[in-house]
Amino acid sequence: MAGSETARALSSVRVRRLIVEQSKRAHVGHIGSALSIADILVALFSGTVDPEVDVFILSKGHAALAQYCVLTELGLMSHETLDTYCGDDSQLGVHPDHTLPGITFSTGSLGHGPSLGAGVALAKRIVGNPGRVFVLMSDAELNEGSVWEAVMFAGHHKLDNLTVILDNNGQQALAPTVDVIDLSGVDRLVQTLGWESRRVDGHDVDELTTALEVNTPGKPLFVIADTLAGKGVSFMERQVKWHYLPVDDAQFEQAMGEIG
Repeated sequence: MAGSETARALSSVRVRRLIVEQSKRAHVGHIGSALSIADILVALFSGTVDPEVDVFILSKGHAALAQYCVLTELGLMSHETLDTYCGDDSQLGVHPDHTLPGITFSTGSLGHGPSLGAGVALAKRIVGNPGRVFVLMSDAELNEGSVWEAVMFAGHHKLDNLTVILDNNGQQALAPTVDVIDLSGVDRLVQTLGWESRRVDGHDVDELTTALEVNTPGKPLFVIADTLAGKGVSFMERQVKWHYLPVDDAQFEQAMGEIG
């Protein structure tokens, strides 16, 4: 399934509510990062990713709470398990662990996801596996040299079974991304290195789904998803501090009311 029909089955609103609820319960931050990618994950797991043959890698592992919430909505993780998030002896940490159902790689060392994805994509080609590889990364990871090694490698090998989605929310841990390294021309850079690039509204599930449907033969695909950190909660949107902060009681009530 794909498009509007499946977008209704996997709801961005429900995912965002779960993100805020679990962050509040565990008193853990990274809410802004998780809210930023909710719609991207909904688009991917509403039918774009075929779990039988495809591989998904969350390179920005600090937003794992969003992935846990999607897995719960899909029935691949129980609500009881989700309620252990960041608790004692829980497998559900801030970063994803490959021992969990639906998690292929443990991630969180930023900049490694594209390299993992390129390796898996090449391996799939070698063994004749028809599946695709999807990597979701943050814009701040573009600061890492390992990302560009992977981009050059994938372009050279024409890995058209590889798709990288950039969560282009313009923020990183302590500052706007543009103030650290301005990579606003990333679309032209990846095209020069043999990729196709597409720019979409990262909060429009239908637009995302269409952009992710198929790669151009001979070209890996780089989807720049323009997003807002903290999307859906007015006092979190575009605010760098919500990379880390948890919510208090009043903020929780306001956030839940605004999400719907």
